[in-house]
Amino acid sequence: MRHTKLGRTDIDVSQICLGTMTWGSQNTQDEAFAQMDYALDHGVNFFDTAELYPTTPLSAETYTLTESIIGNWIATGGKRDKIVLATKIAGSGRPYIREGQPITAKAVHQAVDASLARLKTDYIDLFQIHWPNRGHYHFRQAWNYDPTKQDRSTAVSDMAEKLEALGECVKAGKIRAIGLSNETTWGTQKFLSLAEERGLPRVATVQNEYNLLYRTHDLDMAELSYHEDVGLLAYSPLAGGILSGKYLDGRKPAGSRGTINGDIGGRLAPQQQAPTQAYVDLAHAHGIDPSALAIAFCLTRPFMAAAIIGATTMEQLKVNIGAADIVLSDEILKEIARIHRDYPMPI
Repeated sequence: MRHTKLGRTDIDVSQICLGTMTWGSQNTQDEAFAQMDYALDHGVNFFDTAELYPTTPLSAETYTLTESIIGNWIATGGKRDKIVLATKIAGSGRPYIREGQPITAKAVHQAVDASLARLKTDYIDLFQIHWPNRGHYHFRQAWNYDPTKQDRSTAVSDMAEKLEALGECVKAGKIRAIGLSNETTWGTQKFLSLAEERGLPRVATVQNEYNLLYRTHDLDMAELSYHEDVGLLAYSPLAGGILSGKYLDGRKPAGSRGTINGDIGGRLAPQQQAPTQAYVDLAHAHGIDPSALAIAFCLTRPFMAAAIIGATTMEQLKVNIGAADIVLSDEILKEIARIHRDYPMPI
């Protein structure tokens, strides 16, 4: 298992990060414990969660359960010093989370303290802003994205307020590093500029979607990642499970995310069928599990800090973690490039 540093910090993480968003709904606490134990035993030291989780489905009743499960594992296992733990503060839009209000300095402090209590830890290694107050183009919002609707008078001051609060949490020893999620190039660079101007914590990572069907990070975000040392934490490297091939030909296996989250956040659209079939066929032609191929490809990208995997079964988890050992040949990479050129943005 290869390791890397988070941004310009000294925080060392495995290239595979264990995602947790099904724990508390699709997965029981015992199953989550087994996943964490297996991951740690196989070289994964990086776990990612959020106060919002679980997401299968999202609900006021299950909100915060995932963090609590991880906290129980930490309390019973005594393995806090062996993992790098990341979590996130939710933005506006959920009435059961701070009455659906945007992220403010007060909200940052409240969220950090609440996450610390649920996670049963004295510090959070990476604390991330789950999505920006001003909006973004991720989660299929690219089709109607219009930044001219943003309030120019408050966009930067809003970032500065959050950054100041995060800086206070760093000074207090509650968090070690900060990250963004569902962010844009301009937003990420503005956070970096504000940090430099004001002597505040520097963004270490950005957690955005990246997979064979959704590769927007290959463009201007890749340039920023390279020049500014802001690595990508890729969520949904399997496009919500689609790249495993299990949803081909209209199938929806019992208990799968597709039976819970409908169209899987807009990903399960007709346009993905042909490229998904092509990637699955490519994997099979080379004797590779399609899920492993998709994750292994993510790990070839020079801007990748870690690929965040998720699993509801131990068999899925073993395949996903095993992808770290797969070396894709030049032939496979050329074929992936050909398929991508034919289907550049299917979701």
